[in-house]
Amino acid sequence: MPRKARRAQLLESALEVFVAQGYHAAAMDDIAERAGVSKPVLYQHFPGKLDLYLALLDSSCDQIIENCRRALDSTDDNKLRVAASITAFYDYVAAESGAFRLVFESDLTSDPTVRDNLERVTTGCAKMIAEVIHEDTDLPGDAAHLLAVSLVGMAQVSARYWMADSSTLSRDQAVELIAGLAWRGIRGYPRL
Repeated sequence: MPRKARRAQLLESALEVFVAQGYHAAAMDDIAERAGVSKPVLYQHFPGKLDLYLALLDSSCDQIIENCRRALDSTDDNKLRVAASITAFYDYVAAESGAFRLVFESDLTSDPTVRDNLERVTTGCAKMIAEVIHEDTDLPGDAAHLLAVSLVGMAQVSARYWMADSSTLSRDQAVELIAGLAWRGIRGYPRL
């Protein structure tokens, strides 16, 4: 198998194991077995379990930030931007892969590299949202940033709660409720 394809296979298998077991309980043996390779093959691509986890975490964080960027770029209508951004978080949390667990429920937050990567999601998404808020409302940068961080927090915490709650609310219903709440708040800062 070509190196790039093998790496993708190993990452996919590792994701399944880390999501199911968490970082600390996952073993390189389990990952190699899931991928159908020997441990030496796994170690040829990733020197250790942390390296493998960080590769997955980095990719997962990039995906969330890109989803947020696409949501903001999808329209110039701010009400629709709010809904699209909330939807991006709900879609990510509801994805079958369960990758959101690496980002929002990591059992390795004591590691500075992991913590920095996790913080990158909030700061990356909030930075983009703050730019829109600042441009539209002329609020000072610090105020726009605080509002943006609050919106990101609302989106990710409510999405995780919805996923874990076994609610009878569909994803669309949950998104509509949270987007409505966010829009009612943010529209209070009039567009220039």
